Amino acid sequence: MTTHWTLGCDAADPHRIAAFWAQALGYVAEPGYDDPDGASIIDPDGKEPAISFLRVPEGKTAKNRMHIDIRVVGQPPWEPAEREQLIRAKVAELVVVGGTFVREESYGEHLGHVVMLDPEGNEFCVA
Repeated sequence: MTTHWTLGCDAADPHRIAAFWAQALGYVAEPGYDDPDGASIIDPDGKEPAISFLRVPEGKTAKNRMHIDIRVVGQPPWEPAEREQLIRAKVAELVVVGGTFVREESYGEHLGHVVMLDPEGNEFCVA
């Protein structure tokens, strides 16, 4: 039997960062969770873990040691041109809602993933 779990995250502005990650992951705000110093998002299908954000006074000071990677293309095998198009479309979507493009990484001659920052400077990848 699996254990249900929630990813807990520190944040300067929990509602802003929750809105960003809800958009990034296709999640929604958790119904009934109404806290000015916290926010929680859930998978609308109830299959994936919840993610909560709690306001903390200190800012981010170093590279995060754990992060969410977004896999827009599913499992292999991939057609490289289609895979690249899906990655670039998701990156463009996330830039519009506050994400920052950092760099591209290649797997040989093909785009492997894009490193980005969320609105509070947390690193993540889109692959």
